[in-house]
Amino acid sequence: MSMLRKTRIDLSVDVRQHMVELLNRHVTDLTDLFIQTKLAHWNVRGSHFIAYHELFDELAGHLNELTDTVAERVTALGGTAGLPVQGIASQTSVPAWSLETTKDLSVLEALAERWAVVANSAREAIYKSAEDDPDTSDLFTEVSRQLDKDLWFLEAHLSE
Repeated sequence: MSMLRKTRIDLSVDVRQHMVELLNRHVTDLTDLFIQTKLAHWNVRGSHFIAYHELFDELAGHLNELTDTVAERVTALGGTAGLPVQGIASQTSVPAWSLETTKDLSVLEALAERWAVVANSAREAIYKSAEDDPDTSDLFTEVSRQLDKDLWFLEAHLSE
């Protein structure tokens, strides 16, 4: 637990600390998901390469924006956002990416699985933050909505 900076936001220190910890867990997972999505973008192979290559880059852009939004809420609450890459690797909830995963449908399946982990965690965070900090809860609703939409895009490629 790190020391919070002073702020005029009228939430108790305990609530702010809890929200900072919750938000930073998501900064970690979103950052890992971003990296894994870029690995998919760079390494995907198959007959639909260009479509998947472009889709994964667009999804990575969404993650970049979401991560920034979540991290900025951490700092607004007086916390320090994020972790060094070594900390991300040790604290992420997202399953590790295999560099051997390059075949288009395998990549889609692996990304969808990881996207679901983060999307479901964001939805859970909506409830964990709702009572103490409706603003953070609302932020998690925004994150959840975007992750769900992007998961739909991934899953649509896997459906028959």
